[in-house]
Amino acid sequence: MYKYDVIIIGGGVCGCAVARELSRYKVNVCVLEKEEDVCCGTSKANSGIVHAGYDAPTGSMKAKMNLRGNQLMEPLSKELDIPFIRNGSLVVGKSKEDMPRLEELYDRGNANGVKGLQILSKEELLEKEPNLGDDVYGALYAPTGGIVCPFELNIALAENANVNGVDFKFCTKVTGIERQEEGYRLLTNQGVYDTKYVVNAAGVYADSFHNMVSEQKINITARRGDYCLLDKRAKAHVRSTIFTLPGKFGKGILVAPTAHGNLILGPTAIDIQDKEGTNTTREGLDQVLKKAGMNVKNLPLRQVITSFAGLRAHEDRDEFIIEELADAPGFIDCAGIESPGLTSCPAIGERIAGILRERMGLVEKDDFISTRKGILRPANLPKEEQAALLRENPAYGNIICRCEMITEGEIIDAIRRPLGAKSLDGVKRRTRAGMGRCQSGFCSPRTMEILAREWKMEVRQVTKSGGDSYLVLGTNKDVF
Repeated sequence: MYKYDVIIIGGGVCGCAVARELSRYKVNVCVLEKEEDVCCGTSKANSGIVHAGYDAPTGSMKAKMNLRGNQLMEPLSKELDIPFIRNGSLVVGKSKEDMPRLEELYDRGNANGVKGLQILSKEELLEKEPNLGDDVYGALYAPTGGIVCPFELNIALAENANVNGVDFKFCTKVTGIERQEEGYRLLTNQGVYDTKYVVNAAGVYADSFHNMVSEQKINITARRGDYCLLDKRAKAHVRSTIFTLPGKFGKGILVAPTAHGNLILGPTAIDIQDKEGTNTTREGLDQVLKKAGMNVKNLPLRQVITSFAGLRAHEDRDEFIIEELADAPGFIDCAGIESPGLTSCPAIGERIAGILRERMGLVEKDDFISTRKGILRPANLPKEEQAALLRENPAYGNIICRCEMITEGEIIDAIRRPLGAKSLDGVKRRTRAGMGRCQSGFCSPRTMEILAREWKMEVRQVTKSGGDSYLVLGTNKDVF
C-alpha cells in the first residue's frame, strides 16, 4: 500500500500544473497516470493557443482562469525554458451584420480585464494579414493572444514537479475510490493508494471519479476536434491566430501558426460517446478544410503533412469546476477543463495549490527549484559553440530526424532526463523527432535503436506509445 498527502489523478497539463505548484511546499504528492507518459490525453491534441480572454462570460471561472493563465504564461515559459510567442489573435467578421457581435466580444473582453483590444477595419485587417479572404469586413484584434507548444509545456511542468519531489506512477489506472475515516483509498491496477486529499484532473473521465464520491452528479461529454497540420513551408501564410465568430460549440475552425513554425487548421466540435474516440473522420477533416478556407484564402492544402483528433472534456454546465466538493471533504475537482484549459493551466495549478495550502497549512520549501532547462538544441547555437559541442559530444552531430534536424544527442537527453521518454511518441513529444514532413518514415527505426540501447532492451520491445503498441512483431527469419 502506498500513502501520500495528496494524489493527483491525471498527468495532463492541468494535473502537472497542480503538481508543480504543490512541489513548492513540504508535502508528499503523487501523480497517477493511466498511460505510459504525461501528455497522453487532451493535452497532446489541441491547438496550442494561449487565448486572450474575451470569449468566456464575465465573472465565470473560465474567464478568471483564462486571464490569469494568460498573464502567467510568459514568465512561466521563461522559468521552464519552453517556446511561447505573443502573435496576437483576430476574430474575423464577414459582413456589417457581424460587427455587433465583434463589439460584444470587445465589451466582454474589456469587462474581463483583457488589455489592448481593438476593432479593426477591413483595410487595417488586410494590412496585418494579407492572405485573409477578400470578403472580410472587420475583426476584433487581441494583441495578448499567443501560441505555446502544448507538449513541451506539459512535460516541463511534470519534470519540474518531479525534480522538486513529486512522484509519478505511470500505467496506473484508478478503478475505484473509497472514502476513509481520514481521506481516501484509491484502487488501481497497480495496487492500493491511501491519501488525505485527491485532486481529480482526469480530463474526459473526471465525471466518473467525481460521481464515485459525490451525490451531486456531473456529466462530461467527449467533444472531438479534428485537425490538419501543414508543413513549415506554409508558416508565413498567416502570422496571427485567425478565429471565426464563436458559436454554440466553441470558437470554430481556426488557422494559426504553431510555436514551432507549422500551420494548424481546426478543430471541429463533434460530441461523441466514446471517450477514447480520437480517430479522425472524412466528414470532420472535410469540415476543417472547408471552414478554414472561408477566412483565409489560398491555403496550401497540398502541404498537409498529418491529421489528428483530440477530445475536450465538455461539462453540461459549460464551466470549469475547480473546487473542493461540499459533500466530499478533501476531494478537489479540476473538471470540465476544455478550451481555454491550456491557457488556464498555470492559474488552475495556482488556485488548487492555494486551496490545499489553506486546508493543510502547507509550508513553503527553502530549496524549491523554480527553473528547468529544456533539451539542448544544437541548431540554435552559434557556429563556434556548435563546433565545441560536437568535439565534446559527437552524438550532437549525428542527425537522426532529417525533417526536423534532430540529433542523437537530443534523443539521448530526452530519454535520460527526469521522467524520460520510453516510447517513440515520448521521444517525438520531447524532441520533435518524427513530427516533420515524412512523419517518422525515415527516423523511426533509428530512434527505436537508440531507445532499445538506452533502456537496455530488444528493439521488438520498443512501443509507439506504451502498452501493446509494439512496432516490431517479428523478423524475416521467424517468417521464412
